[in-house]
Amino acid sequence: MNIYAGNLPYTVSENELRDLFAEFGDVSDVHLITDRYSGRSKGFGFVEMPQESEAQAAIDNLNERNVKGRNLKVNKARPRQ
Repeated sequence: MNIYAGNLPYTVSENELRDLFAEFGDVSDVHLITDRYSGRSKGFGFVEMPQESEAQAAIDNLNERNVKGRNLKVNKARPRQ
């Protein structure tokens, strides 16, 4: 399942994001969205977890969790319109 992780602290790294989601199961991919010009994080990213049940557990437990002073927004990623 592809998971959207938003309202991330701008200082969070892909490895930190992977570790956060790995508490709930196998993480196959992490992609932190960065600004094309500055290279700084835009405060959101996507995490791919192959097991549906583990992905749902991550969503349920991480949504609204406070990380470095920010409450995460975590839900199932929707395809671009």
